[in-house]
Order: sequence, then C-alpha cells, then structure tokens
Amino acid sequence: MLLYIFYFFAVISIYLGLLSLRGGVRFVRYLQKEIAEELGDYTPFVTVFVPCRGVDVGLKENVLSLFAQNYPAYEIIFVSDSADDGAFAVIEAARHAFKKQTGPVISTVVAGHATGSGQKVHNLREAVSFAHPNSRAFVFADTDARPQKFWLRALVAPLQTDSIAATTGYRWFVAARAGFASHLLSVWNAAIASALGARGDKNFCWGGATAIRRDSFEKLNIVARWRGTVSDDFTMTHVLHEAGLPVKFVPHCLTPSFHRTTWTELVEFTTRQLKVTRAYAPHLWKSVFIGSQIFVVTFFGGVLLVAARATLGLTFITPLMFLLLIFAMGAVKSHLRLRAVELVIADERMRTWSTTLAHTCLWPFASLLFLANAWAAAVSRRITWRGITYELKSPTETVILSRE
Repeated sequence: MLLYIFYFFAVISIYLGLLSLRGGVRFVRYLQKEIAEELGDYTPFVTVFVPCRGVDVGLKENVLSLFAQNYPAYEIIFVSDSADDGAFAVIEAARHAFKKQTGPVISTVVAGHATGSGQKVHNLREAVSFAHPNSRAFVFADTDARPQKFWLRALVAPLQTDSIAATTGYRWFVAARAGFASHLLSVWNAAIASALGARGDKNFCWGGATAIRRDSFEKLNIVARWRGTVSDDFTMTHVLHEAGLPVKFVPHCLTPSFHRTTWTELVEFTTRQLKVTRAYAPHLWKSVFIGSQIFVVTFFGGVLLVAARATLGLTFITPLMFLLLIFAMGAVKSHLRLRAVELVIADERMRTWSTTLAHTCLWPFASLLFLANAWAAAVSRRITWRGITYELKSPTETVILSRE
C-alpha cells in the first residue's frame, strides 16, 4: 500500500518537476537574451536611496560599489533611524577612500524611530522628501549587496519606455566561505530568483535593486501606501500591479551579496521571508506550503521507503528510479541557473567546486527548509529584523514589539 501511495505522489512530483524545469529553462533563455543586448543610453539624473541599520559584512566595499557606478550624474541618500548608526562612519570612510575624480552627490538623513511601520519603510518615507527636484527616477538599494558598475545604468535605461514604470533586479547570495549553511542559503534564494522573467505582470520588485519613474511613484502615491507596512517591495509590487503597470526584470541587475551565514542566521532569514510573504502575498505562501510539502513527503519519504525495502530484501529498483528522475530534474535546473547567472556575476567564488556541488545537490534540502519556513509562517506573524521585533497584523498594520 505504501508503495502505491509513493507512486501517486511521485507522479505528481514529476509533473511539478517538469513545470519547474521548464520555468528554469525560460529563466535561462530570458537571461541570455537580455544580457546579449546592449545597455540603453537613457541616463537621466536619478536618486538612489539606501536605508541603513547597523554595519553589514563588507559594508565599505558595498558602498564603494555604489559610488563607482558607470553613470553620468546621480545622488545617493543614505538614511538611518539614528545619527549614531555605525553605518554612517563606514560610509564616511568609504567617501574618503573613493579615488575617482567624479562620482555621485552623497548625503545622509536621520529618520528617527519608526512607530507604526517597519523601520526600513519609515526611513524611505522620510528620505524621499530629500530627493533633488531634478531627479527623474527613484532607485532603491540595500547595504548588504554589492552592485556591479553597470547596475544603475541597466536598471534605469528601460524606464525610457513609457509602458515600463518600474524595473527590478534580485539578490544572489555568494558564499564567502565553504560552509553548509551559507551554500544552502544561496540555493534557497536562487529558487526565488528564477521566478522572475519575461512576464512583467508576474514579476515582483526587490527592495535592493528597484527603479521607478518619479512621476509614477508620485502618481501612485507610494509614500502613503507604505504607511503601516513592513515590506517596501511587496507593497510597491502590489501598487504597480493594481495599476496594471508591469515590472521589468533586468538580469544585469542580479546583485551579489557576499555572506557567511550561521545556522541560526539561515533559519531566521528564511523564516522571516516566508512570514512576510504570508502577510503580503498569501497566495504565494500557499503555493510554497503545498508544493514543498508534496515534494518533501515524496522525496524524503521515498528515500526512507527505498532504504526500508532494501533492508527487508524487497525489490526497490522502480521507486529508486522515480527518485533519481525527480532529483535529476531539479539538479539540471539548478545547474543551468547557476551557469547562466555566472554570465552576470563574474566572481571566482561562483565557479568553485563547492558552489557547483551545492547548487546541484542541495536543492532538496532547500525544499525541506522552505517547508519548515512555511510551517513557521503558518503559526506566527512575529519577525525580528535588524534588532527590531514586529508583529505583522495585516499588510497595512505593523506593531513594533521591541527594539535593540
């Protein structure tokens, strides 16, 4: 009986695996097509907003990468809740270390403590009012990512087209050391990255690499729509889709984030992402919950089934072949995705044997982690983000419970 139950779920998993593999191939083809095209020459004066809280690993290098963008004229506004934020000292050190003759106009803003929204959202709502009147587009970046020199040009250029109100990139975690938790985080995150593609009505904004035309930002009243929220990017995505405006994914703006992750940090980060997803996009959370549950029951249950039948001297070739097929489809998708992203992120750590092995072999464990995250999100809406604990009451109601 157990064998037939396994076959039933295995067939479902193979079908879902084929759909996932097809999506992965589409992601790779879209990425290859986009990066083969020359960058546009639309380079208006823009404002880059960078919310800060605390000192991230590699912060100075990340800030210097923002200073060194291949872009004619832009300003960067760094914003934090406190003038004593250690990030400001690092930013000042990076400013003095910047050796190019030309660069952006740099300023800092102290937003104060948030009360009824996420601190990042509060920071951005305050910082927007300091944008230069000549700025034609607003760009949002994160302090834990390291944009490449063409990042800003690639992100802004598509906004020349009237039908495109916003563009986005996405993070790509690069393990700074060969640790299991660091590699698993990279594989887990990669699954989300490949959900982006040619469908502007399906794409989502990522707060670490999003550009939006200023007139669209103001017309959509995004500052007001941010009130009471904890997720700047989910809210912006919802507002844009609500207005029928597409979000263009720009593969050039896949942005490396170099990290050394502990198990505690891995679980905290991934669980927070799913809790935020449940609050702001419950349909996506349900898809993750159901899809990962089917896979975990099938794959890991199948491994136990094969082991038990082998121990009892029963035939196990057929269920083993099912498992190998399921694993192979996921491994092929992960490998193709990694090789494609290497075309954008030219870092030697992307090509190490440990990175290749991780993306080829760890994806089942990423699915197991997704399931654990989804279950955690099902029973709690409490998150801790950069030392502040929130309760996500609804997409427009956030309660701050404590602050470090």
